[in-house]
Amino acid sequence: MEKLVIIGSGPAGLTAAVYAARANLNPLLIAGNLPGGLLTQTSEVENFPGFPDGINGFELMMNMQTQAEKFGVRIEINTVESVKFSDGGDQIITLDSGETVTARSVIVATGASPRWLGLESEERLKNCGVSACATCDGAFFTDMDVVVAGGGDSAMEEALFLTKFAKSVTVVHRRNELRASKIMAERAMNHEKINFVWNSQIVEVLGDKEVTGIKVRSNADGQEQVIPCQGLFVALGHSPQTELVKGQLELDEAGYIKLQCNTSMTNLKGVFAAGDCADPRYRQAITAAAAGCRAAIDAERYLG
Repeated sequence: MEKLVIIGSGPAGLTAAVYAARANLNPLLIAGNLPGGLLTQTSEVENFPGFPDGINGFELMMNMQTQAEKFGVRIEINTVESVKFSDGGDQIITLDSGETVTARSVIVATGASPRWLGLESEERLKNCGVSACATCDGAFFTDMDVVVAGGGDSAMEEALFLTKFAKSVTVVHRRNELRASKIMAERAMNHEKINFVWNSQIVEVLGDKEVTGIKVRSNADGQEQVIPCQGLFVALGHSPQTELVKGQLELDEAGYIKLQCNTSMTNLKGVFAAGDCADPRYRQAITAAAAGCRAAIDAERYLG
């Protein structure tokens, strides 16, 4: 019987592991199919405190893993096939290997993934001008022309944030009107740096080693045009990785885990959540790490 099992190895999971290990909970961390999480696929991280010159995302996550292992965290490179949670009872976790792990408490830190356009050129140029996070990467595009794909509130937030750095921001939306709230739409449409290309979709990201432009196709007449730019920000929303706990933990309409009373507690005693799988608003490495700290402290108090 494990005291604590942590599902996920991003900033939330590894921070929870560090705190739990230092509290003598001897946690077992199941790393998942992408050890280190999405941050391992990010080139330069400039907004994580303590690294004034920035740090490679993969290096940052490996540092976190090394720190966790230093305190005795057991990391298993495996994925979870299913879970059977109970309210205050034993928590049963079945791994893809067929092994079953039983724990007194669990922290779910499975993260969330940005929705992409699904283009081969987009995949090839990720971190070379293609991004899904203006907060993370906007400063890299100072005095450059950038494009935002999307028409919801998140897209308008990205576009408005990018105006602090970019020379111009072009929003490409597949419809003739925005899905964003009225106030967000008005702010974006009234901003002198933001332009709109309506009823169109991006069909290709141009460039060999870095983004040089995008090709868009009109949904009305099929005509194509090239928009020169140095950056593409895909703002189509995120998908929380919560399919594993669906039907057991309480989720919101978008699929994020609901937390109780400003804690990491879920609707089941002994089951906690941290990071982007329970955060539809911020989705930053530092907020995920902070949430991991909260979850470990909540789990320690529960076990006590």
